[in-house]
Amino acid sequence: MIVHSVKIPSIQTLSKTAILRSQLSLNRFAEPNVEIAATVSEILKAIRHDGDKALLRYTKKFDRAAFTAKTIRLRSKAPQPDKAIIQLLDGALKNIRQFSKRNIPKKWSQKNQDGAWVGEMYHPLQRVGLYVPGGTAPLVSTALMTVGLAQLAGVPEIVVATPPSINPFLHYALERCGATEIYQMGGAQAIGALAYGTETIKRVQKIFGPGNPFVVEAKRQVCGAVSIDLLPGPSEIAVIADESANPAFIAADLLAQGEHGHGSQAILLSPSLSLLKAVQEELLLQAQQCARKEFILEVLQNGCHLLLVPTLDLAFTLVDQYAPEHLSLIVKNPKRAISKIKNAGAIFIGNYSPVAVGDYWAGPSHTLPTGGAGKSFAGLTIEQFYKRTSMVQYDAQSIRKAAPKVAGLAELEKLDAHALSAMIRLTSINE
Repeated sequence: MIVHSVKIPSIQTLSKTAILRSQLSLNRFAEPNVEIAATVSEILKAIRHDGDKALLRYTKKFDRAAFTAKTIRLRSKAPQPDKAIIQLLDGALKNIRQFSKRNIPKKWSQKNQDGAWVGEMYHPLQRVGLYVPGGTAPLVSTALMTVGLAQLAGVPEIVVATPPSINPFLHYALERCGATEIYQMGGAQAIGALAYGTETIKRVQKIFGPGNPFVVEAKRQVCGAVSIDLLPGPSEIAVIADESANPAFIAADLLAQGEHGHGSQAILLSPSLSLLKAVQEELLLQAQQCARKEFILEVLQNGCHLLLVPTLDLAFTLVDQYAPEHLSLIVKNPKRAISKIKNAGAIFIGNYSPVAVGDYWAGPSHTLPTGGAGKSFAGLTIEQFYKRTSMVQYDAQSIRKAAPKVAGLAELEKLDAHALSAMIRLTSINE
């Protein structure tokens, strides 16, 4: 079907004035929408006070699904898909786990300057909540990149919340990756149930996973009652390209992010006007062939920007301020370009590294910071499924060295009981 009303974004030239204006808009940070925050607060309050009753009411209202306290948990076994699909899932999971194994934290210890033993030990969290978006696109890949990591970390209780009705491939992927409980619930009410618990659902220690603005805001508001991974919202991509880039590849990556729909952002910065024009033509051509046209067209009209910049160095500066979830670098000297970027969730290098390979297959988790949060948050890693505990062991010889120093620092803070708690041990040693 040919779409005749595709509105392709115009090319914006960044003059000195426009550059300053763009810096203000690109130098962003995530902040809650006031109306969404109020709605989420009301939902969370109801879940906290009314438990299952509120959860079932909101599930019926927002997900249009009627459950009881018993049926909201999915207990049936997933139908087994074709062998080819199982091989795809297992292949992706293998890459994801191979990548993550390198970052599994290990217990360690060493002697400090007093001769005392100090160190750290790590234990997997015992019960985690993983939110997997559903809706129009069942995100099987999110199951692989969250549930799969939790199982690899050794988490014994892996609780998944995903909106009804659950796609059979997603259901199978959740089981394959190690989910121990699956609940048919979405939105802020699901986050509330995981964080506070209900009569049916036991609360978790930490919540992981991406979601819509209501899910992200709910994670923000329950932080403290539980821990959270990060605040991943609508998908986004920034592309920095020079004349070495293939315009068809760039357009395909921009449209892939647009496929996620409302709130998604797709930005291209280049000093090459001919490249920008070629990308425009490719956007028009490729958009007409996409199945999810209604989602893509909204993003092309509201969230896609083609920016002509005077130099690549300016593009690096602007993108580093923007802190994109995904950054595609298609330039002649990628090594130099990478050295200029400090703030990005994940970087994809060269013409043959589509963002989609990171979404599904390459290895790093695709759960990444959005909305500018990449300036302070990193993407999801396996370390986040562990809890660290430090260890300290002094003996008589080492405390003899340390106690006077501890007492001296405690006296600076006028905390004499702290000083005494160290010095009293010297009395015992000297007797």
